[in-house]
Amino acid sequence: MFAICKKELRQFFSGLTGYLAIIIFLLLSSLFLFLFDYGYATLDTFFELAPWILLLLIPAVTMRSFADEFKSGTYEILVTRPLSKWQIISGKYFASLIIVTIALLPTLIYVFTIKSLSTGGIDSGGITGSYIGLIFLSGAFTAIGICCSSFTSNAVVAFLASAFACFVLYSGFAAISGIPSLQGGWDYAVEMIGIDFHYRSLSRGVVDSRDMIYFLSIIVFFLFITRKKLLNR
Repeated sequence: MFAICKKELRQFFSGLTGYLAIIIFLLLSSLFLFLFDYGYATLDTFFELAPWILLLLIPAVTMRSFADEFKSGTYEILVTRPLSKWQIISGKYFASLIIVTIALLPTLIYVFTIKSLSTGGIDSGGITGSYIGLIFLSGAFTAIGICCSSFTSNAVVAFLASAFACFVLYSGFAAISGIPSLQGGWDYAVEMIGIDFHYRSLSRGVVDSRDMIYFLSIIVFFLFITRKKLLNR
């Protein structure tokens, strides 16, 4: 697993594409945070928009995970190594998640910047919960991206499918819960299926085990589908 993880990291940072993806994420998040001034120092804007930026960044990171292996024929070589399917999937998954975490780490500068600008202090609990939510959100999006990449040998198709799947799972159920016929009955239950509901729950600073179990279930579910797809290949 560690050999696969190191290989993926080395491959991602061997060219400018990896660095550009991280730089673009930081530029966009900085743009929305500091150019949209609401009259008070807060990180709420960043945590509201970060999932939408990650919705594009993470598919860009994961789209080549298996698609390029299938296209170049190196997957056949990979499976001849003494590695199980879970080790291959885990290596690629954690490599992608490390890359996303590297992209998130510089945003901690925003916390210190906002703290220095704020005269009344900042909500440390809410910020901590929001970062925990972003990590779990990134883990879920990464699992979805890895899964989509295992279904095709075309990296562009993998990117589009992953971005669409992340979009639907993040905001689709919240939109469905707004249907008038569901109001006062199933609306809350439908909304709870979506990722956005659990991300917002963590962002309030209350780290609920139910939200963590939800994200872990999403991750395991999509990685399990990835394994099934590779076994059938």
